[in-house]
Amino acid sequence: MRTLWVAKVTGTILSMPLFFVVYFWLLKHPLFPVTTIPLTAIDRLVGFCPKTLPLYVSLWVYVVLPPMFLKSRRELGSYGLAVIGLSVIAFGVFLFWPTTTPKFEMDWSQHPSVSFLKTVDASGNACPSLHVAFAVFTAIWLGHLLGEMGIGRLVRALNWLWCLGILYSTMAIRQHVALDVLAGAALGTIVGALHLRILYRTSN
Repeated sequence: MRTLWVAKVTGTILSMPLFFVVYFWLLKHPLFPVTTIPLTAIDRLVGFCPKTLPLYVSLWVYVVLPPMFLKSRRELGSYGLAVIGLSVIAFGVFLFWPTTTPKFEMDWSQHPSVSFLKTVDASGNACPSLHVAFAVFTAIWLGHLLGEMGIGRLVRALNWLWCLGILYSTMAIRQHVALDVLAGAALGTIVGALHLRILYRTSN
């Protein structure tokens, strides 16, 4: 973690505000009619659970773990490009196909912490869920790095449980619906798997 720590910390501090500037601009300035993503049977099975909000917020701790363990400038630079690529793909979708989640019939004033989140991050830019995409991308990379470090199966399983907990929380606090989660998981899986394959194929 001490390797290239200045570059790691600087990259994290600079990239997150830039990401949110673009994200919220797209959220507040849709160029096309906004599509409401429909509910599915899966959504009806997942009950509202405001206690999962800490899991949802934990993504911002989770996503900084893989870059902290990278050992070379090549890996770090490549990782940054992959994160940019994932964001650009999702932003492109949001630009040309803005989406939102359905209006849930709930009294949000009874759940102030979730209500605050929905005030800050309205239920737009819904599909694919970037929250889910980054969680899955992180899980793939962190799983790879834990394996490289010889970490046991228990910790690697906990990595995936953390990821699944974040995915569940996006639905449990009604920030996303199942189709958003599936699309986000597909995006994170494709970008993460392809990136690892290309990175380590070109290094051999």
